[in-house]
Amino acid sequence: MDNAITGKISQKGQVVIPAAIRKALGLEKGSEVSFELKGNEITIKKLPTALDWADLVKQYPVEDVDIDENGRYDPKKSPDFHDWMVNG
Repeated sequence: MDNAITGKISQKGQVVIPAAIRKALGLEKGSEVSFELKGNEITIKKLPTALDWADLVKQYPVEDVDIDENGRYDPKKSPDFHDWMVNG
C-alpha cells in the first residue's frame, strides 16, 4: 500500500488508522504500535506480538554443537554453526 491517506486529529488528539491500513497490518483492538518523530514527520509502526516472535524463532534452524573443553568444535558435524561463526 503506497498511497497516502489523509485523516484528522480529534479534539482529544486521537487519530483513526484507516481500515485498509489496519487490515493490511493485522491491527486489532489492543494491538501495540510505536511512534517515532523525525523533524516534522511521524512514523507509526506495528509492534510484534509474542506470537510474531514465536513464529520468527521457529524459522531458525536448530543444530546441536559439541564444543570441547578448549572451545573447539567440528565444522563438519556442525556446518550451520560454522557458517554462522565464519559469516555471521
